[in-house]
Parts: sequence; structure tokens; C-alpha cells
Amino acid sequence: MRLPIRACLLCSAAITFSMPAFAQDSDISEDDFVLDEVFLGKSKREVQTDTPTAQTIVDQDEINDRQASTIAELVDSVPGVTLINGATPQGSGINIRGFGANSTYGSDQKVLIQIDDADVGSEELYRIGTQLFTDPALYKRVDVIRGMSGTFEYGSGAIGGLVRLETKDASDFTGGETGFRFHQSLSFATNANSTQSSSILAWQPTEDWEFLAQYVYSSADDYSDGSGNVEEATGFNNPSWMIKAKKTFGDGDHALTFSYNNTTASDRDVPYDQFDPNSGFGNVDRDYDTRTSTLKYEYNPIDNSLINVSAILSYADQKIDQSYVAGSSPNEADPGFPYFEALLYDTNHRYETTKFTLKNVAAFSTGLVSHDLRTGIELKQRDRLDANFADGGTDDRLAIFIVDNMDFGNGLTLSPAMRYETQTIGNDSDEYDNDALMGGLSAIYEFNNGFAVFGSAAYNESLPIIDDLGTPAYMTQPEKARNYEIGFSFDRSSVFSESDTLGFKANYYMTHVWDITSYSTVDAVDLSGLEIEGSYSMQNGFYTDVNANIVDSDVKMGTAEYWDTTPADSLRVTLGKRIGNELDLSWEVVANAKMTESTTPTGSSVVHNLRATYRPEFGVLQGTELRLGLENLFDLDYRTHLASRQAAGRTVKFSLAKTF
Repeated sequence: MRLPIRACLLCSAAITFSMPAFAQDSDISEDDFVLDEVFLGKSKREVQTDTPTAQTIVDQDEINDRQASTIAELVDSVPGVTLINGATPQGSGINIRGFGANSTYGSDQKVLIQIDDADVGSEELYRIGTQLFTDPALYKRVDVIRGMSGTFEYGSGAIGGLVRLETKDASDFTGGETGFRFHQSLSFATNANSTQSSSILAWQPTEDWEFLAQYVYSSADDYSDGSGNVEEATGFNNPSWMIKAKKTFGDGDHALTFSYNNTTASDRDVPYDQFDPNSGFGNVDRDYDTRTSTLKYEYNPIDNSLINVSAILSYADQKIDQSYVAGSSPNEADPGFPYFEALLYDTNHRYETTKFTLKNVAAFSTGLVSHDLRTGIELKQRDRLDANFADGGTDDRLAIFIVDNMDFGNGLTLSPAMRYETQTIGNDSDEYDNDALMGGLSAIYEFNNGFAVFGSAAYNESLPIIDDLGTPAYMTQPEKARNYEIGFSFDRSSVFSESDTLGFKANYYMTHVWDITSYSTVDAVDLSGLEIEGSYSMQNGFYTDVNANIVDSDVKMGTAEYWDTTPADSLRVTLGKRIGNELDLSWEVVANAKMTESTTPTGSSVVHNLRATYRPEFGVLQGTELRLGLENLFDLDYRTHLASRQAAGRTVKFSLAKTF
């Protein structure tokens, strides 16, 4: 096996050196327009060892490196995160610790998704994966929080976790200096003949004004699996665009930011069932229109550490229009089919979520204890269009939250958190009131030798949703969960050699969920798992990243059974070498264990991915970037657990970019 891998790495390097290279999403210096320096002693991802929260940050460099076609593909390397058909924007979903998307619904409301602080995503749409529909090229950072600890500031019901996305800013390209910058990137992939073009215009007329406009067009044909079989209805054409403006005023302590992004798609004669096109449903014409806008005011006076206020007004709108394609269903001759057609196929869906959040961060001390106190109030209204297959209605909520990070100065940090939320949900015929008090306590103790131990306990509630208005028994029964976590981390330099860096984090969790309404005939669920993240880098440019996930579950339905959305155990290892500051070569191995306890068992798989990045520092190509990737190197025919489609076969990806 070593020979073909070595050959592919050498070929990648040879191709890289022999072709012009172009820049991608990188800051430009004010004098000679060169890319920011890449330090040799750096792995692809920094392990968050200084927090008890199970948090992973995917930054701009890693977003560029993965050349993902969907947001789901950006976070699939995070331990505990599993994709539901992640290669297609329309039919993909994110599952964290066994919750979130599944093969029936795009979301179970136990994984929160936010874009620039706006709550996005639909509720339980039958066989339509709409948890998150947008283009990864719009974003510069993705934060993934697994479990409940660390989520109470952002919402309730995050039993599985939280995904937060941050859009790009003009200053990311101008470097904070006045003037124009134009960034163009192009990406191509052999499997499915996919292409992506991203054009960004960044302008700073003055140091306190900045504007950004971006247009992205992504398209792909149906991809082929490792055996050469075409996976039906996996192609897409998704135009996206974004505008963003920021004004800083006063003495620099006031800021006002507005962002708006929009992604659309028009699919014709495609299977109604986005998860499994062979499930026996007919075809539809389907149009998507997803919009998110945010207006944010910030006040952070330099001379007052008690005030750091932000007021955020956000609006998210997801609209899905669909109509039946005559003659496409095998059940069309059934006398009752016209009713079924109107009930399921000829149904339009729309979710509109308006939210206002006012919060403050106060830094102060009480004796020997330093506090970072976050308090806030949140008002949210979600409106759902009345549809044939799901009730429409309104969900109004009021929440207050408080999170205090208390540093005792001796290595110990305690973080109590509390959230109270009240809800009025209903439509013209019924109305229900609910409230919930939730929260938790997390702690971390950092030793002087680089080690740290941490733990947390949390209680959460997922309040009823609009889609369940047709079932009155569910409308006064919030789903409840508790979670315990314990682990240790290590972060230190010069461990095995001079100037090397080692980061490691192991986290064991136990989650119990009861009063379940999202899944029929399920009374309670118990999950436990071990998540491991590690990184090691040397000054000579060698680095490695390791991510592992081991999980077990149990379901109570009168008798004990396995939780069918439990992810498979997995291991992901990356070995890389930076040659100077110009060339980065890496080899990624992704191993998934077989899953036999599920009703849809899957076999084990080991997939190899190669990546190369070239960033010339001198000459006419200075300030450019070229990336070459080879995914599923050995063309393995496999299906990841929880997915309903075979994964894509061997794919060569190539991207180039430049900032002018």
C-alpha cells in the first residue's frame, strides 16, 4: 500500500510545482500583496484544550483545504458528527451524537443551526433534508459544540449540539486598509463534473467603513460510487450571493453590521424522497429559496470592562415549493392517489424565524475570582406556512440566560449556566403554553505541566414544535435530557523535541433522554461515548491530526433495543508535511467500523484522501494559491452508517484562487 500512496504524494508535488498557482481566501499585506505567513509548526486544526466544552473550530484554512461542496462536508471530520448523505446540499443533514438529521426527517430539533446568530433550518419535513441549505464558500468559520454544555447562551433543546457559521468580512481581504480587493476562486472535481466559482468584492472607503459583495455558483451532475454506479438525483445547481456592511463609529467602541445571504435551487423531475430515490415515491418539481439576514449593534467601551453590549436582530426564511410530476408514481392508478398526491407532493413549505437578542459581557473580579459574566434576553417568533402534510402555526418564545465563567486564579475555572424559556405555540384553533428552566455546571482544572481535567453536568428541554400541533398530547410535553461529561486534555510545547507542539483532548459523555415525542414508540434513550481529538506538529513541518469517536446506546420501548440513529465508531488520522511556507502535503485516512446492531447495518470501510496546497511567496505568482485533492484514492464502494446512499467514488479536486 505504501508504494501507490508515495507515488500519489510525489505526483501531487510534481503537478503542484509544474502549474501556475492562485490564492484562496487569504489576507493580503498592505505593501506587496503576499499571503500571510504559514508557520511550519502548525497542524490543520487546533484542539480546544482550555475549555470543558466539547467544541471544535473549523477555520478558513481548513474550509479551503477540504474543498467541500456542502456545509455538512466541512464538519464531518469532527468526532461525534455523522452526515446523512453529506455530498448533496438538498438531501444532506448533520447528526451529532445520534441526534439531528435521520433517514426520515431532515431534523429532530435536537441540533441547533445558526448563521451569523440567526436560527435557520426547518422542522420535521417528511423525507426532505432541509436542516441546512447554503454554500460553504460564504463562510470563514464553523463552530461545532457537541452536547449541551456551552449551548445555553444560544438556545434550548440542543441535546445533540450546536453548529454556528460566520460569514466572511471585507476586512478579511483588505487587511483593514482602505481600497478595493477582488477575490476570485474556481474549483473543479472529476466525479460528477462539479464546478464552483466564488467572486468577492471587498471595499473599504475609509478605515471605519467596509463593504463586501459575494456571488457563488455551484453545480454538479449525479456522482458515481466506487463501483461506477450513478447515484440518482445527487446533482445540483445552486447560486448563492451575500452582501455585508460594517460601520465603526464613536472612538471605535461602536459598530453596526448588516449581513444578508441567499441560496436558491430549482430541481425538475426529481424524486420526492431526497434520502432514498428508490423508496417508491413519485417525482416532483421543487424550488428552494433560503434567505438569512442579520443586523447587529455592538458597544464595547475600552475604559469600562462591565459593558460589552450586542443587540442582534435576525430573520431567516426557508421556502420550498413543490408539485407532482404526472406519471412518475407507481401508485398513480390507485383510486386514493389523488388525495395522497395533494397531501404529500403538491405541498409548499415555508418557515420564517425572527429573533432579537440583547446581551452583555461583563468582566470583573470579586476577591480572587475573575468573572466573565454573560447575560441576555431573547425574543423569537417562528411562523410555519399551513401545509397539507403538516400544520402551520406560530411559535413565540421569550428566554433569559446567564453564563458566568469564574476563574479562581489557581487553575480552576467554574462555569455555571442557566436558561429560562417560555413559549406560546398554536394556530387559529389551538394554543398551548409551556416553560422550562434548564442549565448546567462545567469545570476545568489546569495543572502547570500542560494537563487539565474537566467535567460537566447539564439538564435541557426541547419544547414542542409547530409540526406537532396536530397531536395535542405532544403540545404540553417537552422532551427532557440530562448529560454528564468527564475528560482530560494536554497542551504543551517541546514535548518530544525542541519546538514541537502536542495537543490532546479525551471526553467521555453519558446522555439520557426521556418524554420523547420526536420518535414514535420510543420512551427513553441512553447514549454514551468517547470522543478523542489530538494534534502534533514539529518545527520541521511534520504534523498529524487524530479524531476518534466510540459510541454505544440503548432504547427503552418496553424492551431494550439499540438506538437506530447511533453513529458507527470511527477514526480519522491525517499525516502531513509542510515544505517551507509554500508547499503543504497531507494524507488522510478515514476508518469506520461496521454497524450490525442497526436495522440498516453497514460494513466497515477505510478511505484514503490526499491533499496538496501550493502558495508561492515570490515571483509573478506571489499571492496566489493552488489546491489539489484526491478523495477516495482506491475507489472504494461503501456507504457510511446512517446514510441512505453509497458514497462517492474516486474524485480529483482542483481549485485555484487569487486576490487582486
